[in-house]
Amino acid sequence: MTLQEAYKELDKLNRKTSFTEEEEFRMLELLQFLLEETKDPRYAEEIGGIYYEKRIFDKALKYYEIADELGSSWAANGLGYIWYYGRTGSKDYEKAFKAFSKSAELNRRKHHNAWIEAMFKIADMYKNGYYVEKDFSRYREIIEELAKDPGFHLPEVYTRLAAIRIAEGREEDAVDLYLQAREELAYRLSHNRFFGDLNRMNWLVNDLYKLIEFDPLDFDLYDLYYLLKQEHTVSFRYREKRYTVSSVRDGEEMTVTYDGQHYRSLDDFFRKADLDREAIEAHYYQMDDWRVEG
Repeated sequence: MTLQEAYKELDKLNRKTSFTEEEEFRMLELLQFLLEETKDPRYAEEIGGIYYEKRIFDKALKYYEIADELGSSWAANGLGYIWYYGRTGSKDYEKAFKAFSKSAELNRRKHHNAWIEAMFKIADMYKNGYYVEKDFSRYREIIEELAKDPGFHLPEVYTRLAAIRIAEGREEDAVDLYLQAREELAYRLSHNRFFGDLNRMNWLVNDLYKLIEFDPLDFDLYDLYYLLKQEHTVSFRYREKRYTVSSVRDGEEMTVTYDGQHYRSLDDFFRKADLDREAIEAHYYQMDDWRVEG
């Protein structure tokens, strides 16, 4: 296989929003080949990202370390997340803080989003007193600074700022921030069903409905995180066909039935449900006419 053949095949795979096991295995093969041939840290980052999404965190750590050694400016963020959350077994806040600080220093002028991502995690460490002394003022200062930046605002910044606005009694501003974050996350999930973004959407939707009332005449896919916490049946239209999603209590969990398939929980539904042979989130913008049935 030549480099050009590998680039072409990888580009074709990257246009997909979900993969079969065979396609995913082939992508890893192509990335490994390109990494060995070019020593470009981007391919190590991508391999690490695939393993992170699959929750194979020891391999994610290995490839983030390779990318970092090859000069990646983003890999420090990946390492920071692994140490911050203890993905490989134990948390190490010192390593996490130093990794995020390294990324912040490297990326302020290189990769804007990577800088923002590093900074809001550093802010979290001040908020929680992880490795550094707890300092809510410093946390708020960093988040406010990120929110004023003319660059792209990540949804993680919007949600943090929304919580600050709630504490200030500015609930209308918080609602606007949550809605902006929701749109950004929905767009992100339409391209990649990442478990971390699904978790963020779940938290965001439920925080939003602490501030506003649910409108049964105006909702969409991600409102199911709120609506299906109780027993409900909803339907939506996609390409002139109606689909039904139902939730039923089973002990402490809500099980979900959709398109003849059963899911053990809401999280399981969002992580596995397909539509038109792709992740259901990929069709977010084509699903309409949502209804609460019965």
